[in-house]
Amino acid sequence: MLKKYIFLFCLTLFICLHSQSSAAEPAFDNIKSGILIDADSGMVIYDQNSSEKLPPASMTKIATLLLIMEEVNSGNLKWDDEVTTSSTAAGMGGSQIYLKEGETMTVRELIKAISIASANDASVALAEHIAGNEETFVSRMNQKAEELGLKNTHFKNVTGLSEEGHVSSAMDMARLAMELLTYEEITEFTGTYDDYLRQDEDPFWLVNTNKLIRSYPGADGLKTGFTNEAKYCLTATAKRGDMRLISVVFGAPSSKERNQVSSEILNYGFKNYVTKTFSQKGDVLAEAAINKGSAEKIHAELKDSLKIIEKKNEKAQYTRKLTVYKKLDAPISKGQEVGYVSLQKNGKEISKELLISSKHIKKAEWMDLFRRSWKRVLFAE
Repeated sequence: MLKKYIFLFCLTLFICLHSQSSAAEPAFDNIKSGILIDADSGMVIYDQNSSEKLPPASMTKIATLLLIMEEVNSGNLKWDDEVTTSSTAAGMGGSQIYLKEGETMTVRELIKAISIASANDASVALAEHIAGNEETFVSRMNQKAEELGLKNTHFKNVTGLSEEGHVSSAMDMARLAMELLTYEEITEFTGTYDDYLRQDEDPFWLVNTNKLIRSYPGADGLKTGFTNEAKYCLTATAKRGDMRLISVVFGAPSSKERNQVSSEILNYGFKNYVTKTFSQKGDVLAEAAINKGSAEKIHAELKDSLKIIEKKNEKAQYTRKLTVYKKLDAPISKGQEVGYVSLQKNGKEISKELLISSKHIKKAEWMDLFRRSWKRVLFAE
C-alpha cells in the first residue's frame, strides 16, 4: 500500500513540474495514450493522456496474472498443481492454446501459455480453478484494482476480449505492471521468446506476442494487447543495470508502430535518467524494542532497496528519515513490519520503504521476564 501512495504522489508531482522539464520529451500522434514510470519508485517520467479510459485488450491479463501470482506466493496454488479444463475455458476464442474439455495442465504450463502466447483459454481455466468461476475471479480483479487506487479501471472478464465497460488507462496499467513485477518469477515467463507445451504428445509451439523481448536490449516483458476496438497496445518493461522501467502504449494503429513508440519511450527514460540507490534490500537501518519478547531488541532491515531515479546531472539534496514503531509486542514474525524509512528530496517526500523484522522473536517465558526485571532493579543507578 505504501507504493500505491508514493506512485500517486509521483504522478501529481510530475504533472505539476511537467511544463518545467528541460529534457526533450517524446510526443506521439499515432497512439491514444502512454506513460513511462520507474518500476521501483513509481516515479512518472513521461505522460501522454495516461488517465484516459480505454479498452486494454489482452493487457488485462496483467491483472489476471497478478492474482494468480498472489495465489502461488501465498501457497494456495502450487506450480505443479493440475488444472482441469472446463467446457467454458475450452470454448474461448481469440488467442489460445486449444485446450480441450477435460484436458489437464499444470499451473506452471498455464502461466507460461498466458505470459507467452496470451492464451484466453488458459486464463479462464486458471481463473475457474482459483475462484470457482470467471465472474468471481473478475470480482477479485476489481477489488484488487480498488485496493491499488486504480480509478480508471473496471474489468468484465479475465482475457481482455471486447466488452462494454471493460476499461483501464495507461497510468493504471503501469501500476498493475509495477505490482506484478514484485513477483520476480514472472519475467522468467514473459521474457521467454518461445517454448513448447504438450511435448510428449503433439508439441504446441508458443511464440511470444511481445517482439520487444528480442529486439530491445533489456526487455523481458510484459504484455501485448489487440482488439479491433482497442487497436495495438503494449505494456513493456526493460531493465538495464539497476534501472527497470515500465512503458504503456494504448491504441497504436499497427504492431510495428506500437513497438516503435514503446522503444522510443523507453529510450527516453534510459537516456535521460539514472538510478540513485540509498540503501540495499536487507540493510539493517535501526533496532526495534520488543515488549515481552525472548529478545529485547531486533534488527529492523529494509524490505526492498531504497532507490529512486533522477535526471542525469541533477543536483538535489536528499534526506532519509527512519520511523520505528514503539509498541511491538512479542511474538514477532520474521519479515513483520516494524517501521519504515522515508526519503525526501529538497524537503518533499518522494519514496518510502518498509522496515521488517530480521528474525522471529518468540514470547518470553515468565521466568525470563522475572530475571530481566530483577536485573533492572539490581543494576539500576
